Amino acid sequence: MSGIKLKEISTKAPKEFDKAGTKEQTQKILAELDNLQNLLFAEGKNALLVIVQGMDASGKDGVVRNVFTTMNPQGVMVKGFKAPTAEELSHDFLWRVHLHAPARGMIQIFNRSQYEDILITRVHKWCDDDTAKKRMNAINDWEKLIAQHNNTRILKFYLHVSPEEQKARLDERIKDPTKMWKYNANDYQESALWDEYMKMYEDCFEHCNEIPWIIVPSDQNWYKEFIIASEVKKALVDFNMQYPGLKK
Repeated sequence: MSGIKLKEISTKAPKEFDKAGTKEQTQKILAELDNLQNLLFAEGKNALLVIVQGMDASGKDGVVRNVFTTMNPQGVMVKGFKAPTAEELSHDFLWRVHLHAPARGMIQIFNRSQYEDILITRVHKWCDDDTAKKRMNAINDWEKLIAQHNNTRILKFYLHVSPEEQKARLDERIKDPTKMWKYNANDYQESALWDEYMKMYEDCFEHCNEIPWIIVPSDQNWYKEFIIASEVKKALVDFNMQYPGLKK
């Protein structure tokens, strides 16, 4: 994914995708995911880590709610990474992340992730470029570690939303009583740094792509959820799982 330019990638579904038909397909996939997740848990040989990154209001919470909540909650964990605590800052930056790597049999979702340490930190100049490159190497090594030594498949999604759609969603948080709890005045300040965030994301895609990123057009939630559900299904099917027999 070297040299990717987000401005060149559409934030909307291709024209051939019909909303109603796509939503119907998504529901069928979600029913299959319920069975596949049960099989993953029962077999206990593999793990799935789903990393969801994106700008504020790109729909990260919606992905968790609408793609994964049909599954058995015993087998799905969600971790949201916010500003590190004092204890977390006293360790290396991956310490708090490794604590939440998925056990075999589990699906772990990261709502934001280790990548915040090479994104927001660089945009705000809390991390210089040399440190960022070292962190990128450490992230690549960490992802290889859990992939090779704990049978973990990693899916990395970037929710690609347009600045216009982001503004509309942020404005909605001021007006819609059911969404006011999400309102944070800092979100508007961060959106003003859009171009700098895009540069840092593109650098991230170039240097942390040994496990590839999936760029998900996210202006339309129905298409975003279809793409992510489809990729999760594909990953679980690829495990070629079987239910274990009776224990002797």
